[in-house]
Amino acid sequence: MELGDFLLQLKADVDAEISERLRSSESNYPYAESVFTEVVTNHMAEVGMTFEPQLCHYATKVANANVRMSAFSVSDDSDQLDLFISVYEGSDALTAISDTETKTAAEHCYRFFVKCVEGDFASTMDETNDAYELALLIQRGYRNLDQIRIFVLTDRIAKTKNFKSREVGGKVVKLEVMDIERLYRHWSAGKPRDELIVNFNQIAGAPLPCVYVPGVGTGYSYAMTAVPGESLRFIYDSFGARLLEANVRSFLSATGKVNKGIRDTLRDEPEKFMAYNNGIVIVADEIRLDRALDGSPGIVELRGMQIVNGGQTTASIYFSKKKNPDIDLTQVRVPAKIIILNNQEASVEEALISDISKYANSQNSVKQSDLSANKPFHVDLEKMASSTYCPDGVGRWFYERSAGSYNVMLAREGSTPAKLRDLKSKVVPPARKISKTDLAKFVNTWNRRPDEVSQGSQKNFSLFMDSIRDQEEAGTLPSLDVTTFKRMIASAILFKKTQALVRPMYPAFQGNIVVYLLSTVAEQYGDVFDMDRVWNQQDISPSLRRQLQIWSKETHEALHQTAQGRMISEWAKRSECWDALRRRALSSIESVVPEIRTS
Repeated sequence: MELGDFLLQLKADVDAEISERLRSSESNYPYAESVFTEVVTNHMAEVGMTFEPQLCHYATKVANANVRMSAFSVSDDSDQLDLFISVYEGSDALTAISDTETKTAAEHCYRFFVKCVEGDFASTMDETNDAYELALLIQRGYRNLDQIRIFVLTDRIAKTKNFKSREVGGKVVKLEVMDIERLYRHWSAGKPRDELIVNFNQIAGAPLPCVYVPGVGTGYSYAMTAVPGESLRFIYDSFGARLLEANVRSFLSATGKVNKGIRDTLRDEPEKFMAYNNGIVIVADEIRLDRALDGSPGIVELRGMQIVNGGQTTASIYFSKKKNPDIDLTQVRVPAKIIILNNQEASVEEALISDISKYANSQNSVKQSDLSANKPFHVDLEKMASSTYCPDGVGRWFYERSAGSYNVMLAREGSTPAKLRDLKSKVVPPARKISKTDLAKFVNTWNRRPDEVSQGSQKNFSLFMDSIRDQEEAGTLPSLDVTTFKRMIASAILFKKTQALVRPMYPAFQGNIVVYLLSTVAEQYGDVFDMDRVWNQQDISPSLRRQLQIWSKETHEALHQTAQGRMISEWAKRSECWDALRRRALSSIESVVPEIRTS
């Protein structure tokens, strides 16, 4: 797929989502820019570039200066903040966007952040606007922020992808542009690694001496080296959580015994760090070699670098230095094993990474539930999806077990424009694609775990896989038959239709409302809810739509009342939130709802 084709696909996806929401909500909402924002930020969260995104459109003027924001995301520890602002054109042709326009958009969003930091902005805002809670969060938690980024999202081609960082009260604010080219690189490859390019001449002053073993018939090459502590700190500062392998993406905070040991060694005996530490395991797509200063082979550059084991070590070095500036990293060396993947096929590559992560010796073992793409559960689900047709006998749902496999399928089976058109419109349209994290969200929501779902796609997925593993070990995991598969898809349909209803009703935190609404419905009506009907109709009834809209208002009100001034997205992650909402009965059904059996 070329860049122009990708633009058309993205626009078609946005238009299809708008059409679906218009059918569901019977309103003039949504704005194309809001849908575009949601599509892009969700993708960025999926590949680990940001945290769980929250749509929050806000626009005003302060002293005749524009202030605007489209979405935001906050890390679990509230120490990292991303703000997003969209510039969406919706054109069928590739067009450029000037640096002036992207800089202006970034400035509008930056101005929102600065006003919040100054401390008086929240007092000028309508307290019923969900941006008010974000303004308070920034005002109160600014001192704890370690990373602040502003992203300009656009469907046009930007010349400059990164602007000079700004500083607010001693805190660095990074400004980036996620344009159509950058999106294309991520989506087409199905991985976020393309931009992770590390040049050791630049960050270490010379190539890293190494032992290099070229791969012959193995599918990969191999190198051993020692990475300077300061270089590793710089790499993590540049790329953050994106550096961690996409299937793991678990951040182990510096509170455990091992992390404290790392921190103490860095502070007290930095020269012994290499002797004490087990090291890190890195995979990369490409390696460039030259001669090190001593004449040995040396690593000049790694492209597509990911840490599959040792994320804890890397993050601990970064945060230890950040919180204790006196730590001297110049004496620190971190042993590193590097596997070069040699541009293999995505499925082969993912399986290899999974096995590397599984068998590598790490200080905190990575749960097998996190390395899941090749687990039998997901393989069987992929096969079930490919062989189970919708009631019309033509369409199917697509289970994207491996990132990017949907696009690979389109390229393989859509060999002519007519075939591609049929695939995307009739057989497996984008709206019927489900990723691993999507599935975990849909299933855990109906299984009445809204607090887990609200923790974000990756954490919820890990918890979902823990549950699968526990059931496997206990011998209680239901067999994956056609009926089970259809009911899983029915939960996806119910979720998507509810989402389309809720989005136009509230300015922010729609995701939390949807999750808690459906979990509450499952709590009260799960035993009599007809998922088979949802599958057969591939839709929900008009009377259920109306009832869900009524119940969503009750859920929205309950979330705000029980939060008691806390940000909804943070309150929703706590089990106390679910305990509070499940005790509140939904109002009686106003008319007959065919999905809810009465006898």
